[in-house]
Amino acid sequence: MDLGLVVIAYKEGDRESKAACQVCAEQLRHRGVTVLTAPTGLHHNPYPVFLEATSEPIDLAVVLGGDGSVLAAARFLAPHGIPILPIKSGGRLGFLAQSEQVLRQDPWDRIQAGDFIVQPRMMLQAQILEQPQLGQGDPLPTRGEGKQGRPVSEVYYALNEMCLKPINRERLPAAIMEIEVNGEILDQYHGDGVLVATPTGSTSYTLAANGPIIDPALEVITITPICPLSLSSRPIVIGGSAKVEIWPLSDAEGLARLWTDGVLAQSVNPGQWVEIQRAPTAAKLIILENNLSYFRTLREKLQWAGSRIYIPTTNHRPDWG
Repeated sequence: MDLGLVVIAYKEGDRESKAACQVCAEQLRHRGVTVLTAPTGLHHNPYPVFLEATSEPIDLAVVLGGDGSVLAAARFLAPHGIPILPIKSGGRLGFLAQSEQVLRQDPWDRIQAGDFIVQPRMMLQAQILEQPQLGQGDPLPTRGEGKQGRPVSEVYYALNEMCLKPINRERLPAAIMEIEVNGEILDQYHGDGVLVATPTGSTSYTLAANGPIIDPALEVITITPICPLSLSSRPIVIGGSAKVEIWPLSDAEGLARLWTDGVLAQSVNPGQWVEIQRAPTAAKLIILENNLSYFRTLREKLQWAGSRIYIPTTNHRPDWG
């Protein structure tokens, strides 16, 4: 990989992450690479600035933080095809970010030599639509196949999940969400909201909502109701090429909000709906860690058997770890 321009985002307010950023920037500049650095977090979003700061293409984005930092980078950089090197530095989770140990082995020679794995991760995109204004004598619109919506928002992206749920400062509102898949009604979820997730997002909010864990190598979409009031409303896994539409019903106050990876995107006003589908471009994660195992990560992060209890020997795997 040619490294002409590299951007580095470090976790805001974290000394460890900032120090790692300074070391990486110094090493890259010593190799003649142009480097841009900035903090990322709740109060800082450096990626629009990175994209506008130069006319040269960004060859690599180094993200120093936790999984939340990687999600933010993917939302803005994946649509431009920019590969991301995720490093856990100052973060709490580690489903996406690699150990900081990879930085201690001078990774830049390996990257320039192509000695790494590119791990594609499916992304979702969402847009809010509404029916166009009707002229006199026009038939009333109906939901289902054949309807035409007018976009009223930008296209939003998510690596984990899209979430549609209501908010109110004075009470905890419930919602009724009608779900359509490829123009056909699936169900009406009555509860706190609904999640539409990628396989990557299956170990995040979807997992907390009792959704299934999906291998990120698959390209499928999971629809999960949040605290449904009916025991018959269950999560469902559908094909990755499906189009999901969510209609907030009985929402005269306009409380519904669209969230992307836990970040507020936009309000969904009465009469509008959200269209969600697979994004055309996947997030490209650069993997340097040797023998990286998704199932080992699950065992360690979720404390499954084999990580909670150490058994010195077993009949089938004496070196279990």
